[in-house]
This record gives sequence, structure tokens and C-alpha cells, in this order.
Amino acid sequence: MEDISSEPAPERLSGTGASRKPWHKVHKALADPLRIRLLEWLAEEPQSARELAGSAGMPADRLYYHLGQLEQAGLIEVASYRRLARGKTERVYARAETEPPGDDATPEESAAFLGSVLEATAMDITAAYQAGQSGGRREVYLHRGSLRLTDQALAELRGHIEQLATRFADPGADGTWTRMVLALVDVQDRPDADPPPGSPA
Repeated sequence: MEDISSEPAPERLSGTGASRKPWHKVHKALADPLRIRLLEWLAEEPQSARELAGSAGMPADRLYYHLGQLEQAGLIEVASYRRLARGKTERVYARAETEPPGDDATPEESAAFLGSVLEATAMDITAAYQAGQSGGRREVYLHRGSLRLTDQALAELRGHIEQLATRFADPGADGTWTRMVLALVDVQDRPDADPPPGSPA
């Protein structure tokens, strides 16, 4: 159990005073599937390490290092301090407001981040199937296909995806938390819309 016996802090701590970490630090922090899942759980609601440990199925003391990495990267922050029995206090973490990632990550960092996303997704799918075998009900829908998309069609499709995500992203609504992972990946080089002068058409 986490023990913080110093003076109580304000209920909400602002992360605005902390300097933004370069985005390569963010990619490094998220190059672990467990940290991605911690971040996703905290997006649902603020939680303590003890509460997160229940979702992760592991002792809370194994999460402090990973929570520290996410906090250093500016992805989470301490939202409040909760008093426990015998004068102990625990931190309650929340997802921090962050700007969209830039393009300064190296290919290796991006690959490590993507690998963690896929591994975290595989863990969620495995847990859903295991819950089904135990009598629970978790829906899993997987689709894999290929499309020929012009630049205009790709931009339109991405816009529709963002609209759908915004439409259904209501944390106060009733329902079941559902993980959505969608990837649009070109499997060949895209032709330039305007070839450089002198280049073959």
C-alpha cells in the first residue's frame, strides 16, 4: 500500500507548470503494453495504483515504476490525494491533457510504440475470449481488408472515423467500455499529387 504521510496536497494539481516533454520521451514511455493499458484505464476515470492493480491483476507495488514513467512523460498527473486508514494517503492519478504527437520520433521509437499498441490490443482480445469461456459476455469484432484509396478518399475516410469517434465518445453515457483500434496503413508508396518539374509523368 502506498504511504504518503506528508502534508496533504490540494485536491487537484495542475500540470501546466511542468515543461512539456519531447515526444520521443512519450514514445519511449509508451513502448510497453502495460503502460498503454494503464493510460487507457485512466482515460475512463481517475484511479489509484491500488485500483489499477485490480484491473491489471498484479500487486500495486509493481505499477509504481510504470506510473512514474507515464508521469515523467507528462501523460498522467496526480489528480488528488485520498486518505486511507491509519493516517495513510494514496495518490489518485488521472490522464493529463496533452497536445497531439509530433513527427519527431525516430522510426525505431515509432515501431516500438506500435508494437506495444498491438501487444496491448492482443492482451485485450485474449482477456475477452477468456471471459467468454468463463461465462462472461464480451463482444469482439475484427475486420481486416484492403481498399484502394486516393488521397481525397483517404482524407474523407479519416474524417468519417474522427466524426464517429467523437459522436460515441461520451464518458458519461451508459454502456460498456469498448476498446477501438483502427489502422489505415499504405502497403505501397503513394504517388505524388504534383510530380516535381522535369520528373517523368
